[in-house]
Amino acid sequence: MHRFPLAVVSGLALWLAFPSYDLWVLAPIGVALLALATRGASPWQGALLGLVSGLSCFLPLLSWSGIYVGALPWVALAVLESLYIALLGLACALLQRGGFHRRFQRDVPTRANADVRPMVVALAWVAQETLRGNTPFGGFPWGRLAFSQADSPLSALAALGGAPAVTFGVGLAGGLLAAGITGLIGGARIAGGASLVSAVAVVLLPLLVPIPTDGPTARFMAVQGNVPRPGLDFNAERRAVLDDHVKATLRAAAAVRAGEQPSPDLVVWPENASDIDPLRNADAAGVITTAVDAINAPLILGALLEEPRPKVSNASLLYLPGRGVTARYIKQHPVPFAEYIPYRSFFRRFSDKVDLVSSDFAAGPGPVVFRVSTRGGGTIAAGPIICFEVAYDGLMRDTVNKGANVLLVQTNNATFGFTDESVQQLAISRIRAIEHGRSIVHVSTVGVSALITPDGTVHQRSTLFTAAVLAADLPLRTDLTIADRVGAWPEYLAIASLAMLLVLLGLRRRRR
Repeated sequence: MHRFPLAVVSGLALWLAFPSYDLWVLAPIGVALLALATRGASPWQGALLGLVSGLSCFLPLLSWSGIYVGALPWVALAVLESLYIALLGLACALLQRGGFHRRFQRDVPTRANADVRPMVVALAWVAQETLRGNTPFGGFPWGRLAFSQADSPLSALAALGGAPAVTFGVGLAGGLLAAGITGLIGGARIAGGASLVSAVAVVLLPLLVPIPTDGPTARFMAVQGNVPRPGLDFNAERRAVLDDHVKATLRAAAAVRAGEQPSPDLVVWPENASDIDPLRNADAAGVITTAVDAINAPLILGALLEEPRPKVSNASLLYLPGRGVTARYIKQHPVPFAEYIPYRSFFRRFSDKVDLVSSDFAAGPGPVVFRVSTRGGGTIAAGPIICFEVAYDGLMRDTVNKGANVLLVQTNNATFGFTDESVQQLAISRIRAIEHGRSIVHVSTVGVSALITPDGTVHQRSTLFTAAVLAADLPLRTDLTIADRVGAWPEYLAIASLAMLLVLLGLRRRRR
């Protein structure tokens, strides 16, 4: 068996499962190829195979992270993420060696009697993603198997157990596919065929999971104002960015007054819509107030606040007509090496790019829900989520548990140019909509923006680096999904189960 070519193709298949390629069916195939590569391998060989697969996936998947800052940060991030796949490969090699299912078997495992164990494969993927999503510096859960499945039947599993359940489904389908292949090659045609049928069933059965989208509606307007130019200096003309969002809102207000579209109940601007602190700059506050009064609706915008000094804050501010700012949310999870630099003096030895972040961002105290009344007499309880926070399970779940009946994902993709980062992020929002049974207003400075209903369906998707105004009625739902009720327990159970298998393996070897 050519293990390393299998590992390379495995990683490439996983990469192509994500946007903008969107070949979601390749995700379980990629999992299957890595399971086959690690079957019967030595532990360290398994780790190396996992590393190769991880690099084959993450190097192209995360290429957007180095588009303006050079190859070093991009490659370093890809290597870091791939090390977790190496741990997965190590675990799969240990637990897929021959004879493990025979608890008291004394013969030495060989490649010939090695089995693919689909449950081990699925548990290992969930455990790996949990570890990767929480370490180091709070983790980086981008590129999870679940986030490649927005168009797959498996996406419905998000309503039952969140993103970990979707990953488990992909992992189990991939493991069954690998078991089916080994069965057919090894002559066990009935068992192999049964495994292949089971793999198809795992993918299709989630179609039976109900995903309700009913509920009272409210009118939302998302403003994508655009920026003068892409890149790290997208906001070099900060006033121009703010003015672009003001002008787009004023045009929308004129259309409302002309009867060309209904009045919105809530207007949402993206992250970094005002990098001039409107709480300290009267001019910025004035033009924002002009837009709010013209549209005559509550407006939530992303702003950079010059506090708590010497740090700054990435904030969402709620403006009400005639009242100004009435509430704020501060981003809870600033991005390491992008919004703050941990151990700055140490990492400066490797790259002076760390000093592009001249002021570290402060972390907010917790989730916030903005409550505003609709024109129909209802209430919008909007939970703001800023940029990469959408990838973190706990942050999203805490916001819903605080009472949000709609989620706002405010982001700025200008620093990633014309890459796949924006569509990868939109796919995450689609999974989150299903997971929490909530509509999502996903709005970016430059795109891709969209309005998302609780079944993950995208409406009025915009294009990159254009000005756009999206407006539609979206359902407001308050029911908690099963995923919201079980919380992080699926991850805990996966980690505990995998750990138990490894302990049993250790005890068995010690007994021998």
